[in-house]
Amino acid sequence: MTYEDLLFSLSWAQPELLLAGFALVGTLLGAMLGNRATGLLTGAAVAALLAAGAMALLHLPETPQDIFAGAMSIDAFGAFAKAIIAFAAAATLVLGADHFTRLQDRQFEFPLITVTAVLGMFVMVSANDLIALYVGVELQSLAAYVLAAWRRDDARSSEAGLKYFVLGALSSGLLLFGCSYVYGFAGSVQFDAIAAAAVEPGIGLIFGLVMVLAGLAFKMGAAPFHMWTPDVYEGAPTPITALFAAAPKVAAGVLMARMLYEPFAGMEQQWQQVIAVLAGASMLVGAFAGLVQTNLKRLMAYSSIANMGFVLMALAAGAPEGAQAALIYIAVYLPATIGVFAVMMALRRRGEAIETIADLAGVAQRHVGFAALLTILFFSLAGIPPLAGFWGKFEAFQATLGAGLVPLAVVGAIAAVVAAGYYLRVLATVWFSPAAESDVRPGSGTATTVAVIGAALSFPVLLIVMAGLERMADAAVRASF
Repeated sequence: MTYEDLLFSLSWAQPELLLAGFALVGTLLGAMLGNRATGLLTGAAVAALLAAGAMALLHLPETPQDIFAGAMSIDAFGAFAKAIIAFAAAATLVLGADHFTRLQDRQFEFPLITVTAVLGMFVMVSANDLIALYVGVELQSLAAYVLAAWRRDDARSSEAGLKYFVLGALSSGLLLFGCSYVYGFAGSVQFDAIAAAAVEPGIGLIFGLVMVLAGLAFKMGAAPFHMWTPDVYEGAPTPITALFAAAPKVAAGVLMARMLYEPFAGMEQQWQQVIAVLAGASMLVGAFAGLVQTNLKRLMAYSSIANMGFVLMALAAGAPEGAQAALIYIAVYLPATIGVFAVMMALRRRGEAIETIADLAGVAQRHVGFAALLTILFFSLAGIPPLAGFWGKFEAFQATLGAGLVPLAVVGAIAAVVAAGYYLRVLATVWFSPAAESDVRPGSGTATTVAVIGAALSFPVLLIVMAGLERMADAAVRASF
């Protein structure tokens, strides 16, 4: 790569450079000032994430540009995903700042590790060869392992971090082994060369494809690779759980789409079956296992599994309709998910954040505003019209039926109805259960603000801009694939 090529690459990698620069400078500042720098670093991290997301959207080439000798590709599809990731991570950083301040646990490492994880996600969604793919996945994963075990003196958090690390290492090995098979049978790590070899795939390339998809399915939390999700969600601090439920899901889903529609585009007949099975299993496991949960964080874990099933169902339809539906679904799923975690942090019982469904008893009798927020957010997650979640599911079903995957759509419909049952069970507790002796009280104003924004983006604000969102997703997909 020549000096001119390097300058050209750096000019298009400005969002990544901004995040990397912040992580380096922030580390030095934190080392000098310690926890006194936490507030400054958190505010700067939120600003850096929002700037990186806006930069990714506004600084786009007219046609996709390969940078760093083809290791990464800058296109509208990746830019759309980067903006969603950055804004979701910024929201969870705001929740985290409030959470750790209240606990007098102002650890300056939290914003730095979060930004590092987002940097890995940015590399994931722009990866254009197998090496960049693996580097991005591991950068994000290593930061996530630390975040999962954040509360070192808490047995549940330590257990969650250890489980995540062991299972994550296994999935990373599976992903790397699959990449080595693909490289061996395609003769290159570049996506375009793999795409040429995939026109007439052999058994080795198919084997590598399945292993790569299995590794990425773990990162998405898709069944049957979901075993880490409930324990990690329950054990990690709530703002970190909100981060896990949001940004990494986007990165893994977009990377999955890029792998399917670029290097393995010629193997649709093979991967469509794998994706359909992953989608069906995720939707059913997420729906039925969530029915028996009493802990809100575990319930949201199974909700995320089911929602990733709907994303995979859309991806199984193929490009461009499937990619467009997946982007729209992710965009409408995140505000409601983050909003639910924000409400959990905003309400306190006996001075502690609520964690169980029973803790929500009597909320409507004392704090009807929070009950209304939860109703909007859970109705959106359940896909009840006219909320934004309904339109996300509508797009996914439309793409699936358009591709002729009727059995998968039927499975999705069953899962959507079953999952609505546990959302409604939570709301029944909120509205109709009598208040407990120890009343739930509002705590954090910051978390309340995030919850209100999440509800507004679920209804009615997002409905007003829904047509614009659909046009943006369509333009991003058609400009990239």
